[in-house]
Amino acid sequence: MSESLQGKSNKRLCFVATTSITLKSFVIGTAEYLHQEAGYDITFICDNDETFAASLPSYAHYVPIPMKRGISLGGIGAMLKMAKVFRREKFDMVQYSTPNASLYAALASKLAGIPVRLYCQWGMAYVGFHGIKRAIFKSIEKLVCSLSTWVEPDSFGNLKFSHSEGLYPKNKGSVIWNGSASGVNLNKFDISQKAFWCEEIRKKYAIPSDAIVFGFVGRITRDKGINELLAAFKAILEEMPDAYLLIIGNAELTSAVDMSLYQWAQENTHAIFCGSTNVVEQYLSAMDMYILPSYREGFGMVVVEAEAMGVPVIVTDIPGPTDAMIPNETGLVAKKADVDSLVIAMEELANSAEKRQEFGIAAHRFAAENFEQQRLFQAILQDRKRLLGEE
Repeated sequence: MSESLQGKSNKRLCFVATTSITLKSFVIGTAEYLHQEAGYDITFICDNDETFAASLPSYAHYVPIPMKRGISLGGIGAMLKMAKVFRREKFDMVQYSTPNASLYAALASKLAGIPVRLYCQWGMAYVGFHGIKRAIFKSIEKLVCSLSTWVEPDSFGNLKFSHSEGLYPKNKGSVIWNGSASGVNLNKFDISQKAFWCEEIRKKYAIPSDAIVFGFVGRITRDKGINELLAAFKAILEEMPDAYLLIIGNAELTSAVDMSLYQWAQENTHAIFCGSTNVVEQYLSAMDMYILPSYREGFGMVVVEAEAMGVPVIVTDIPGPTDAMIPNETGLVAKKADVDSLVIAMEELANSAEKRQEFGIAAHRFAAENFEQQRLFQAILQDRKRLLGEE
């Protein structure tokens, strides 16, 4: 422990997720803050990723345990390995997120007698399922919640939904500050650079400066609403042939994705697939509006990131994204899985430069005042002290 941390807490915290992507996107910043401000010892567990391991600061420990997305029999091995690590390391708190890693970690930490088992409920898989599959995954969700000593969804909408679904009692669970898993870094999402980044990105993809640009950031999957987004954009092009759609993210194509629509978009020069990026703020700057037509979300962090860049948003009427915006002030709300509703919202913003400007100004103010990262980190630290009995 460095000299600057002498006299601070010696509590040991372990963060578990299925893949390093979740840790890098939502956890590392918080963990670093907790270490620097309180001296907590930090360990990360996820599927093996040597690049991730090499990127970690010297104070962080890393234990790779094979895990893949999707519940499987292989998870039994992951759970047993975790339990062994937990017994050996005697962590004061284990924090877990993502569906299968949460199941394994909740079981393992309970078996190992970890005193604080924190489930960060950043999205519930069963919400997008139907029939027996929904029932099975809801039971798993309820089991994880019951094994956890505390549950923290990242939006008030999902906290209310969880209580209404009976996943855990009303005296168990809370949302930190205004929600979100990691807040928005206003130094990275620097609105003063918006005009420059907009020009650069539009130039890169040969998009005219006066064109209407719709945008999407996320995994290209059914649950993110990609079918509705592409169908809506196809309809929009009939009325606005000069419009563009920027799609940022990697494709995870399954039979649930409408391949005829996907192929149409791939062949259309106005639908631009950009892949993943580490500078999403630059791509958001090139958009006239950001669209998240998702079926389910824990929070929908990119909604706030878009707002931080002064970009109005369109989201579906689900818990999470609707907590990350103000309807008819920073953006619009469309019905889930409803192409016509999405088209109406897209047309409303596309046809009014004045409304886009008003919404954009309000969006930046809302994001800066309610989701600034350092203020969220401070609130998380106070919450962890509470859970660890330090206050």
